[in-house]
Amino acid sequence: MIQESATSSSASHLGFVAINHIRVRDDYRLRFEELFGSRARAIDTMPGFRDMEVLRPANDSEPYLVISRWESEAAFRAWVGSPEFIEGHKRGFADLAAAKARGEDAPMHSDFQTYEVLTR
Repeated sequence: MIQESATSSSASHLGFVAINHIRVRDDYRLRFEELFGSRARAIDTMPGFRDMEVLRPANDSEPYLVISRWESEAAFRAWVGSPEFIEGHKRGFADLAAAKARGEDAPMHSDFQTYEVLTR
């Protein structure tokens, strides 16, 4: 098997990965999975988007992982700043706002991390 590798100055040609670690309250899990199961797919049409996976944790105490792969960090940043991003997340944002309006804790918490692909 041939491995591609890159120095930090040339790693971007191998791609960029964003991983969102999302902790979900037990009473919100079904809704959370419904949101992703019926997602708008707005991300799918973004320039530089490669693919996305949503991983359900085997242990309920662990976060869900949303892994998106991009051609470059610039393509990812363009997505995050786009109207399509707002469209793709509006139902989840509405759920967060509704919980806040009711004086409840947020039903989910996100910890976002990004990476350059070093090797394949």
